[in-house]
Amino acid sequence: MSNIAGISQNRMNDNYHKIGSRNINKMSNKLASGKRINSAADDAAGLAIAKKLEKEARALNKASDNAQMGIGALNVGDGAMSGMMDYLQDIKEVSIRAMNGTYSDSDRQAMQQEVNGYLDGIQQMAKGTQFNTHTLLDGNMATLDLATNPDGTGMKIQMADSTLTGLGIAGYSVMGDFDISAIDDAISKVSAARSKMGASTNGLEHTISYNNIAAENQTASQSRIEDLDMAGAVSEQKKNRILQDYRLMMQKRQMEDGNMITKMFS
Repeated sequence: MSNIAGISQNRMNDNYHKIGSRNINKMSNKLASGKRINSAADDAAGLAIAKKLEKEARALNKASDNAQMGIGALNVGDGAMSGMMDYLQDIKEVSIRAMNGTYSDSDRQAMQQEVNGYLDGIQQMAKGTQFNTHTLLDGNMATLDLATNPDGTGMKIQMADSTLTGLGIAGYSVMGDFDISAIDDAISKVSAARSKMGASTNGLEHTISYNNIAAENQTASQSRIEDLDMAGAVSEQKKNRILQDYRLMMQKRQMEDGNMITKMFS
């Protein structure tokens, strides 16, 4: 009977030793990764929630990137339209000069050559202003679609047709009788388009701010679920090691006591 009891005690001690070793190894893995949840076995529900929060945070960050790209495109467009505005102001100045009766037809011909240069500059800007290979101001991109929300939806920004035809000044001439109001109308169109771009840029900046704050909160929530309490984990690991050492010590003592009893009856 004593042998059977001894064998049972040894098996129990072995089981305690295995459990203690598993606990120590499990906590060591958590300490190494810094994560409370390293697999579904650690916390299946917690892992599912943490991964959902991670997905939402990453989507928000990508939406912010898209909004920032949109701001970049609008800044490029606004810069080009600023140059167009300069050209239009120059055309207006030449037009006012050409309206003066003191100039000859040859003088006005020279003025027209100057106007043609400004018109060519406007057309080149409208046709050549690009962002990531997309032409922005020639009327081909009527709407700039930006996925600024984590579900892929977002802002639709109307882009202006700033070609000479779009501005209503194709073939504009200062020879003979001409209507300078066409230039005033073109200036108004460019000003209105730039105002819309500025308002859209402000809206995108607010969107980026919101997305960044939301992503930060999502990440913080994920961290609270998934990350390890390092101080508590270190304390738990120390406790597990102490218990393991104690079990080994007790097991050794039991073995020594058993040997002593065997010698006494041998």
